[in-house]
Amino acid sequence: MSDRPAPARRPVRSAVVLGGSHAGMLAARALAEFADVVTVVERDVLPAGPERRKNLPQAQHVHTLWSGGARAVEDLVPGTTELLLAAGAHRLAVTTDMVALSPKGWYRRWPESHYMILCSRDLLDATVRAQVLDDDRIELIERTEALGLDGTSAAVTGVRLRGRDGAEHTHAADLVVDATGRASRTPHWLRALGLPPPARREVDSGLAYASRIYRAPERARQGYPVVNVQADPRAGVPGRAGVLLPIEGGRWLVTLSGTTGGEPSADNDDFVRFAREELRHPILGELLAHAEPLTDVVFTRTTANRRHSYERLPAWPENFTVLGDALAAYNPIYGHGMSVAAQSAVALREVIRRQGWGSPGLARRIQKAVAGPVNAAWDLATGQDVFYPGATRTGPTLRERIVAAYVDRLVHTAMGNGRIARRLTDVTSLQRGGHILLAPSVLLAAAIGPLKPPLTGPPLTAGERGAAGR
Repeated sequence: MSDRPAPARRPVRSAVVLGGSHAGMLAARALAEFADVVTVVERDVLPAGPERRKNLPQAQHVHTLWSGGARAVEDLVPGTTELLLAAGAHRLAVTTDMVALSPKGWYRRWPESHYMILCSRDLLDATVRAQVLDDDRIELIERTEALGLDGTSAAVTGVRLRGRDGAEHTHAADLVVDATGRASRTPHWLRALGLPPPARREVDSGLAYASRIYRAPERARQGYPVVNVQADPRAGVPGRAGVLLPIEGGRWLVTLSGTTGGEPSADNDDFVRFAREELRHPILGELLAHAEPLTDVVFTRTTANRRHSYERLPAWPENFTVLGDALAAYNPIYGHGMSVAAQSAVALREVIRRQGWGSPGLARRIQKAVAGPVNAAWDLATGQDVFYPGATRTGPTLRERIVAAYVDRLVHTAMGNGRIARRLTDVTSLQRGGHILLAPSVLLAAAIGPLKPPLTGPPLTAGERGAAGR
């Protein structure tokens, strides 16, 4: 027998992710590269397939996975895009496959710059969830509620849970991730550890959402563009908007919205009227007049932009981080939430790769890293919503007014300049940061203005008009 001592066993690495939705599943997948066991704690029971999830009302409204987010999802969970397209999702080019009325006029359908993946939220969540939970390192605990953090102001050592039987226990972990969404209790949990609350900003335009699914006319079930009538935040009136997205199954998912004083109705019989008469152009109402409604109208008001600046706190506990809507939630009309969640999970993974699992200050570095994609989407959303009356207590700041004036000029230029349209979509698709809009060539183009005259109507082709019965 050998007298050599047995090699020391490496301690089991463990992580807990609170919340089993899109952000939580992608965070779990990112952590599985480093942890031996990743436990996803979910208060509800998740559906087995692409079905409605309890306590996720926003899932019934429009969602967009911009190319910046789609690439991040693919990086974390390879093969997702292929599976989604095989299940009927659409990959549409920006702005080639878009018919969009901006506050400055109709966008031209320029050659592809980026793309969107369009499908129901139920299909997207189910596709990602199935692949993530197929990993033996990731386990799911359902019908379990997170009650608080275990540990001190210096370091979190686990999370206190209440199981389906009502019993409470502590689940120890080397890293805890809060991905519980808008209902996050992290500010309260931090106070319980003796830490100060984070700075928080809310921009609430009072937006209400009404959505309905239609069966598209037969000849419009494949290859139909997104149709989007945007509001003008600086028009001095309630902002009314609408968007039609092709989703799986030959269907259209249509969401109408309005800020305080201009809200759509939850009445089925008023849906098409609002689309035809209340928006800045009647195109959506005209298209829906030839489509078959498949569902009742779903109505919600949970649309405020809300941002917690955890990365700015003077002290942050080791082994704890916050992602997704628990960190920043956006007005859904801009479609950035899912993409930011995916990019944040990638940022989480990259920080751990660089710094090493369990390294001092890791959690603070993660929190600062995920602020990058969050800030980009926050500026895009609040840069518009802040101009609606009552959205904030003090109204837009001087910086917000200056930035908005410049962006307005860029949008005006993009109506007749394809290169500037591409720069804008670089940013809105979350492919590049807003700094690119300050390049000398972009500043010069904005000063010159559009190179082509404005379009006089929606740029639908004759085939698209005919297919939709117009």
